[in-house]
Amino acid sequence: MSLEQLKQRALSNPEVKAEYEQLEGEFKLIDQLITMRTDAGLTQAQLAEIMHTQKSNISRLERGNANPSWSTLTKYAQACGFELTLKPNKLSDHRR
Repeated sequence: MSLEQLKQRALSNPEVKAEYEQLEGEFKLIDQLITMRTDAGLTQAQLAEIMHTQKSNISRLERGNANPSWSTLTKYAQACGFELTLKPNKLSDHRR
């Protein structure tokens, strides 16, 4: 069974799907962070050096095991050559 098949099977459970949807924003943020870094051609170690921090901090951030400040996210983006912006999206009725 592939990872995608396993994911689809798990998401067929309404409770699992609800939890997954609650974490969707976090998953998207993590994906965006990794994409910025790889688009910049940087390793975690190189990014850590630019940001004057430890590689383990970058790793925790990219695994979602951190609660970063806006300042940290901004520094991460700038170190990768990006500008960070915030765009609010209205929730659909079923998520209120």
